[in-house]
Order: sequence, then structure tokens, then C-alpha cells
Amino acid sequence: MPKIMYEEKTNTNLGFIHIHKDVIANIASIATLEIEGVARIDAEHNAFLKLFYGKQKNAMKVYISKDEEVILDIPIVIKYGYNIAEVSSRIQENVQDALDKMANLSIKNINIIVKGIERS
Repeated sequence: MPKIMYEEKTNTNLGFIHIHKDVIANIASIATLEIEGVARIDAEHNAFLKLFYGKQKNAMKVYISKDEEVILDIPIVIKYGYNIAEVSSRIQENVQDALDKMANLSIKNINIIVKGIERS
């Protein structure tokens, strides 16, 4: 497993551009939820975060290797009746397209972890 870093850094002739891993996760979350058949991204149930911040922690993990390659772990719940492999493949393609378009990132892996099935 690569070392977890908090930012993707790009050097330009004017300085650095920092893309925080939360931004990468947000882009990937939106792209994931655009796919038909996705019920939701599975969130970790963290009572502390919910109590103090009013929200649960996103369970999506973003890793950036020292070679600046991005690896994503996306835990999802799929709607009942949808083909798991097809939905997962469409998520991978949509997330890769979104991250390439918005942040020009080098994607190494987009791992889809199906955590459950949910009736709509």
C-alpha cells in the first residue's frame, strides 16, 4: 500500500498548485453518484463526527503515491436488480474521466468495494 499523502502537488512556473485529497474524494463521489444503480457511497458511522460536525465521515480513501499516482477505494451500496460488475465498471470509467478532466491526475487504481445491496 502506498504512503498516504494529503495533497497532490503540481509545480508551475508561478508556484505550486495543491489539490487536497478531500477535493479528489469529492470529485470521485460526485462522479460515482452519477451512475445509475448506485444507491449511495457507504459512509463510516462515526458518532463523534456526527455529534460535533453534523455529518458522517466519507469512507472513500484516497492514496497518492510518491510517484504522484492516485489510488481510490470507493465503498458503495448498489440498488437491487442492477448488475454489480457493470455498475462498478461504469463507476471506474466515470471517476477516471472526471478526475482527468478536472484535475489532470494520473490514476493508478480505482477500487470498487461493494458493501451492500439496497432496495430502492
